[in-house]
Amino acid sequence: MPYEKGPGKSVVIALGGNALGTTPTEQLGFVRHTAKNIVDMVAEGINVVVSHGNGPQVGMIETAFDFAHAHGGKAPAMPLPECGAMSQGYIGYQLSQALLNELKERGIMRSSVALITQTVVDRDDPAFEDPTKPVGSFFTKDEALRLAAETGATFKEDAGRGWRQVVASPQPQRIVEFDVIQDLMADGYVVVCAGGGGVPVIEEADGYHGVAAVIDKDRSSAKLAAAFEADMLVILTAVEKVAINYNTPDQEEIDVMDVAQAEEYIAQGQFAPGSMLPKVEACIAYVRAYPEGRALITSLDAAAAGLKGETGTLIVA
Repeated sequence: MPYEKGPGKSVVIALGGNALGTTPTEQLGFVRHTAKNIVDMVAEGINVVVSHGNGPQVGMIETAFDFAHAHGGKAPAMPLPECGAMSQGYIGYQLSQALLNELKERGIMRSSVALITQTVVDRDDPAFEDPTKPVGSFFTKDEALRLAAETGATFKEDAGRGWRQVVASPQPQRIVEFDVIQDLMADGYVVVCAGGGGVPVIEEADGYHGVAAVIDKDRSSAKLAAAFEADMLVILTAVEKVAINYNTPDQEEIDVMDVAQAEEYIAQGQFAPGSMLPKVEACIAYVRAYPEGRALITSLDAAAAGLKGETGTLIVA
């Protein structure tokens, strides 16, 4: 059945992996709530691409394979790129299905699709020289050494709690499936893609090859939004607005800030690393690459109002 692209804005929405719950059953409830909020936007004629995190989910998948492999099971040690693709599959399945059900319930003649997505990274990215991002299970030293010999992975001791695999977090260069995402959006689909920032791959003369790494999904979302010149990048978080002097008596919520103001706040240390900082940095990257666009940071429940300019924090060039 042919679908039609909506008459409104094109928007990339980045969901956090932690916002999807910690079990498949819990996640199912979360994605239904998420779908209602996203379809609220679709009902207004907005064309939506949805990216999502996968930190808790890919960790559970890798832990399950690690446990089975380490305890004499027949399961192999599963490489991290494959674990990332598995997480994209099951999150994408649940999210796309929830979106489709909500669209049908409202009688909206649109459909949804989930796409396994690969993201090219530079093999010479400095992050590969010093992998620091811990993933997966804890092991004894002997188990870690054996797995390192079998898989070529890097393991480090983690604060006396055991040994864990550590991987790089390189910068995303481009989305391999960009043309497909663009075509699907143009044909009226709500596209779920770039899960966990996309499966990291390196491009060689003979094609693409997966690499053990973790890509920040907000960075990938910014890259995607700029590539097809989306009107807005929306990064969803637990708070309705970005604030400076956070959690102090002098806390001040921000309605709008340009790149220069945002960078000044970063220099002041206003945004926490691993929390608000990477979100603000992703927004800066997007509006720098596409100055006509606007970036919005807000909560899921406030997103529809934020697109109307009623709440949230806007970042502009």
